[in-house]
Amino acid sequence: MTRAKTVALDGVALLDKPEGITANAALQRVRRALGAAKAGHTGTLDPMATGLMLLAFGEATKFAQRWLEADKVYLTRVRFGVATSTGDAEGEVIARAPVSFGAEALQAVLPRFLGTIEQVPPMVSALKHEGKPLYRYAREGVVIERAARPVTIHELRLIEWDEALAAATLYARVGKGTYIRTLAEDLGAALGVPAHIDRLRRLAIGPFSLEEARTLTEWEEAGESGREWLLPPDALVRDLPCVTLDVARTQAFLAGQRIGRAALGDSLSSGMVRVYGSNDEDKPLFIGLGEYEPTRGLSPKRVIANITPPSSRVPVIPAE
Repeated sequence: MTRAKTVALDGVALLDKPEGITANAALQRVRRALGAAKAGHTGTLDPMATGLMLLAFGEATKFAQRWLEADKVYLTRVRFGVATSTGDAEGEVIARAPVSFGAEALQAVLPRFLGTIEQVPPMVSALKHEGKPLYRYAREGVVIERAARPVTIHELRLIEWDEALAAATLYARVGKGTYIRTLAEDLGAALGVPAHIDRLRRLAIGPFSLEEARTLTEWEEAGESGREWLLPPDALVRDLPCVTLDVARTQAFLAGQRIGRAALGDSLSSGMVRVYGSNDEDKPLFIGLGEYEPTRGLSPKRVIANITPPSSRVPVIPAE
């Protein structure tokens, strides 16, 4: 078989992941459809889960990691009265109990889970113990003791109560590291019954919304023409303040040199900054991330590798 030709494609795809496949399988199918050489994602979804994934290609992968820690929004259905080995519908049933409460009782306990709470990560998670993901221990029937961690629940609302199923559809806006399956189990414990999730759909990651995403079928049917749907790499850093450098300092930044404070003005605060440079035509282009310190200036942290530096006729500025 002849391997399909790939190109160094840079950009971000918003995918509505379908149920029944792993996050990596979905990523690879979109990568093949686009003909992209390099790809990564900003956070996984379990096979049973659907919804928004941010897929990064080429140079955009350098800026994807920060979205692992972004706030996320989910719509989930929690089944009360039944516990499973995994905390979701894919696990084996391990406990049952009658459910005698209704929507009012559930509404009454929801406020307990708002704000910063303690949560014990599930065994079926990618957290590592002695270099090995917990889910691998779980597959072997080994239970590792896990310490509770602080997580933040910004919003938790009851959308619908299904009396026949003893199931609640919940809207949850959560901070980094929050496990929805654990939230469901803890809700059940607060109400005195076992619980698990049987549906999970991710609606948003930070400012990125599922409404902007395309399905896996759409990406695959579009093929290489789907490249026009890609967002530019700087879409992943547009929440950061920005600075634009002139041609000479663009060359210096791309060469890994620090840009002194005097060349940047007084409008920046300490922290990460998205950096735009200028080419020989003096047109701005995204060249990476820098860290600004008032006493030291701007230091390169993540630099776009495939940018042609401005003309060598422009002298490199010595480190300031």
